[in-house]
Order: sequence, then structure tokens, then C-alpha cells
Amino acid sequence: MARQSSAERQPRDEVELFEKLVSVNRVAKVVRGGRRFAFAAIIVVGDGKGRVGFATGKAREVPEAVTKATTKAKRNMLRVYLREGRTLHHDVTGCYGAGSVVLRSAPAGTGIIAGGPMRAIFEALGIQDIVAKSIGSTNPHNMIRATLNALQNLCAPKVVAQKRGKRIGEIIGRRDGE
Repeated sequence: MARQSSAERQPRDEVELFEKLVSVNRVAKVVRGGRRFAFAAIIVVGDGKGRVGFATGKAREVPEAVTKATTKAKRNMLRVYLREGRTLHHDVTGCYGAGSVVLRSAPAGTGIIAGGPMRAIFEALGIQDIVAKSIGSTNPHNMIRATLNALQNLCAPKVVAQKRGKRIGEIIGRRDGE
């Protein structure tokens, strides 16, 4: 039996992934005879249905850096459970380094009220209604990691109901009464 490569073993992605270029940074290295330029790209990848990932790629040319970051981001994807496929189940905060973010669920029709790298994450994730605030560092790396930290801290009502020994209706029923 012939051995399969890792690319052949993995099933093909039937879902189309959206790529968002968050930032490109040019770095100069001074060498004898002048400067050598390199580029670092930050990419956010998502399927629009609750999966998102991000990565950075570094190369001598921008397209190479983008492709490196894209392949890394596809490998490191996070699953987020959304309410009605459009917003978060509850409000949450996330921190990374000197940056912290506050994510709040919003009623239908609100849209994405967020800036910079957070907007790219929410668009790739498929969130349609959310209010987000960045506090502290505006560095794109810190903002993205703080946002993903907050999304990892989200709990679906099913998980909360199992932990508390209740039915899902009892957990969700409180939300509608507010």
C-alpha cells in the first residue's frame, strides 16, 4: 500500500474561506551595500459560519508573505458558536498583553460596530450584529489575540445548561425576559 502525503489525507475544504488582509509591515535590514526589505503580513481567515483563524507570514515579497500567512491561518482555526448565526450568546471580554477588548451582543440590524482588526475577524466569522470596544493597545497583533481570547471564553447555552444540570430552555428563557 502506498503512503499518502499529508495533503492527500486531509479532506478538501468544501466551504469557501474568506481572507482578510489586516496589515502589512515593511522591515528594513541594513547590510553592506544598502538595505534589504522584507514584509510581514497579518491575515484573518474565516468561513462566515463560525470558524476563524489568523496568522502572520514573513517574506521578501508581499504576495509570498500573504500566502504563508494564509496557509498558517487555515491550520489554526477556532470554532465559535453564534446565536441565530448573527451575534454572540453573551457579552465577553478578552485580554492579551496591554490590549483588551469588550464584545457585546447586539439586536438584529445593528451591524458590526468595531474598528480595525476586530472588524476583519467578525466579517470572516460571519457575525452580523455586534458592538466591540478596544481598550489599551492598538497594536493589530494584540487586538487580534485579545479578540480571539474573548471568543474562546464564549460559552454556548448547551454547555452552560450541562454544567448547571438544567435544560437549555431555562438558560435561554432568562435572556428573553430581559
